[in-house]
Amino acid sequence: EMQLEESGGGSVQAGGSLRLSCAASAVTTPSICLGWFRQAPGKRHEGVAIFVTGGGTIWYGDAVKGRFTISRESGKNKVWLQMDSLTLEDSGRYYCVASPACGRGPLNAVHYDSWGQGTQVTVSS
Repeated sequence: EMQLEESGGGSVQAGGSLRLSCAASAVTTPSICLGWFRQAPGKRHEGVAIFVTGGGTIWYGDAVKGRFTISRESGKNKVWLQMDSLTLEDSGRYYCVASPACGRGPLNAVHYDSWGQGTQVTVSS
């Protein structure tokens, strides 16, 4: 199982920005799906953004398209999530996830067996 190290998160006012990072180790495949899910209190996990390292395909959840940007640190199994124009609805715990493959539904949590501990993002008005 891959190990994931997360950083970033915190509190910000609506309209502000935050940046998260996640580095995967113990990677044994040439390509992985690496990115972020989030969970707000009382809600299910929601796919935020996924980067497929073999080929560079990127997937975004509908709620964050146009506001969040996921990028990969060159040559490494590490991704950054730049979150701009944050709204109250973006608050929640953000989890880094990884999988050797994520099929045709990379924003579905069932594909991921490696999860980070999560980092809290709080957006206030």
